[in-house]
Amino acid sequence: MTSRPGGLIDVHAHFLTPRYVAAARDAGHQHPDGMPGWPEWNAARHIELMDRWGVSVALLSISSPGVHFGDDAAARDLARHVNDAGAEFRRDYPRRFGQFASLPLPDVDGTLAELEYAMDQLGCDGVAVKTSTAGIYLGDDRYKPLLAELDRRRTPVFVHPTSPPHGEELTAGRPRPMLEFPFDTTRAAADLALRGRLLDYPGIPWIFTHGGGALPLLADRVEGMRRLLAGAAGGRVEPVPSQLSRQWYDMAGTPFPNQVPAVAAAFGTGRLLYGTDYCWTPEPAVAAQVASLDAAVQPEGGTWRALTTANALRLFPRSLW
Repeated sequence: MTSRPGGLIDVHAHFLTPRYVAAARDAGHQHPDGMPGWPEWNAARHIELMDRWGVSVALLSISSPGVHFGDDAAARDLARHVNDAGAEFRRDYPRRFGQFASLPLPDVDGTLAELEYAMDQLGCDGVAVKTSTAGIYLGDDRYKPLLAELDRRRTPVFVHPTSPPHGEELTAGRPRPMLEFPFDTTRAAADLALRGRLLDYPGIPWIFTHGGGALPLLADRVEGMRRLLAGAAGGRVEPVPSQLSRQWYDMAGTPFPNQVPAVAAAFGTGRLLYGTDYCWTPEPAVAAQVASLDAAVQPEGGTWRALTTANALRLFPRSLW
């Protein structure tokens, strides 16, 4: 199958394997992140749906809860399994699937080894990480060697939200994707900006999902508090909203009527990407999301489809697309 010319490029698409689901269940994730259960996924059905939705290419990744369930060796093995599986799906459906490799964080040594394998041997399009792992956020000092290598390679990093520590208690039993996922994205991005990681490692293209969570509304507040606490020295650091405006954002979830206009007002549309969140978002919900994309007021001089596809091709300039 060949890609559909001009079709959407879905940067937020998930896959599963039986072995991965079994490992997650064995680790206690019967109801991952408070969801009722695990969805079903197979490559052929995904391709059928992509054709229905007008999606040319989907970049596959493993969603929360990720691959690390407490044991470094097991996490390295599971990351290798899902990355090899994703590469096989890419070979089976050339021009239709791309791939963000899973990394076994917080195991930094294992992560550096898997990054090298995924990028140099498998030819992945980037890597997928969770917003936090065991309460450790991406700006933590122990991750500096990883950030330095990602920066050197200029590797796109797809940041997927997860349940924060004590997430179940915070949400009173509600599924964490309802509220805590967007807030953990906000925490992760703000932490990277406030620690200076976005400035120290400018070669990393960060992709924040679901419109950046609450970032469009809270970036000014974060900057105001930063300046207040920093005093006179605060003016010598690039403002947080400016740092965030150079990152990438997908529109998975509920892009219209409010999410995408908020992102556009806060950070512009030059780095806005399309995402379905399939297979964790069911087929009817994705269909409704696609319909909202086409029914919304279109950007000046074009369409949301054309704009997000052009943006994705700048970030992932692969000729086969």
